[in-house]
Amino acid sequence: MQVHIKTYGCTLNQADSELMEGVLSDDGIGVSSEQDSDVVVVNTCTVKTPTQQKILHKIGELDKKGKKIVVTGCMASANQVLIEKYAPKVSIVTTSNIDSITEAVREAALGNRVVINSYNRQDKLALFSPQESVVAKIPISEGCTSSCGFCETKFARGPLNSFSEDLVVNAIAMSARRGAREVQLTSQDTGAYGLDKKTNIAKLMKRLSALEGDFRVRVGMLNPEHLPEYLEEFLSALQSDRFYRFVHLPVQSGSNNVLKSMKRMYTIEQFNAYVDALRQKIPDITIETDIIVGFPKETDEEFQETLDFVSKTRPNVVNMCRFWARPHAGASKMEQLSANLIAERSAELGRAVRKVQKDLNDAFVGREFDVLVTEREEKSMNCRTDSYKKVIIRERDANENVFIGNKIRVRIESASCNVLYGRPIG
Repeated sequence: MQVHIKTYGCTLNQADSELMEGVLSDDGIGVSSEQDSDVVVVNTCTVKTPTQQKILHKIGELDKKGKKIVVTGCMASANQVLIEKYAPKVSIVTTSNIDSITEAVREAALGNRVVINSYNRQDKLALFSPQESVVAKIPISEGCTSSCGFCETKFARGPLNSFSEDLVVNAIAMSARRGAREVQLTSQDTGAYGLDKKTNIAKLMKRLSALEGDFRVRVGMLNPEHLPEYLEEFLSALQSDRFYRFVHLPVQSGSNNVLKSMKRMYTIEQFNAYVDALRQKIPDITIETDIIVGFPKETDEEFQETLDFVSKTRPNVVNMCRFWARPHAGASKMEQLSANLIAERSAELGRAVRKVQKDLNDAFVGREFDVLVTEREEKSMNCRTDSYKKVIIRERDANENVFIGNKIRVRIESASCNVLYGRPIG
């Protein structure tokens, strides 16, 4: 039997797909292309309405083709009724039950529909099988302790469930032995890791610093509200050469009033203090953040505070997202802003973000860096600096040393607002 896994969404979803692939492989089921598959597993995301519509269209398309379908991921957990409206016969496996994916796939192949949707608090890393890949995605927990007004993922993934430190360490060590040069720690919120087990992300990082092997670790998205509990410990751990000098702290808004409405448990002053501390200890650190545009009732003055935040704090990377009212999120019941106003604000913020990011990236032009080659595009190779800056080497500039997994020296020749362009030296 052959299965195709179609994945949408974040790194945590991608890690779940790799776990499912390992489970299926151990049970004698191969992974193939969609065309050659007997069953298609659709691993879904529920963060944005446009993504949801794309997923539902795909499920409907597969159903019309007569494909056997198993739907898993966050939509399977949060919006089962909506999925069934588009394809009533699909099987459902919720996020905490991916250890049962083989059962669901075998039944689907026989034409039987199964729904496995009870909450199952399991340590998913017990399912881990290392992939032969330069980049390893290691989930360290799922669920969270926050109650953000815009988010439906909490409803989908449930309360915080931190995975065993020993299993995390073992998964990384096995991945490194299989050739991983970059390890991505992923979670719904890495900052909450261990709060249910009397530990924290900084303590886990300290253990990872002691591992042998030639690889770097990227710590995934970390909500700022947790930093006061272990800030100094985290700063110390992040200075180790084991870790990329990078942190993803989602601010979401530059307005304290909006942050309060969002139920974010920090102020903009506190957020900026964390950024200052990070930059003081690690001067070349890359700060990535997220901003939601058009949260309900956001005033012109509050939006201006977000513009001011971008120009003053100057984050290296900003992921912008228009607000989408998600069914199980509290903000969906609030008075919504008009789509036109949200579009206007999104365009204005985009201009401000691009200006800051271009200015910051221009400062790298002419400098030299050691970079890790991590992936191939159609006509280029993607690399990462020690600060996790993305460097593109165009096909015409590549030499025999530019191959995935190799570390090379490059000179930065130009920059856009999103990436650096480099040429190998030597």
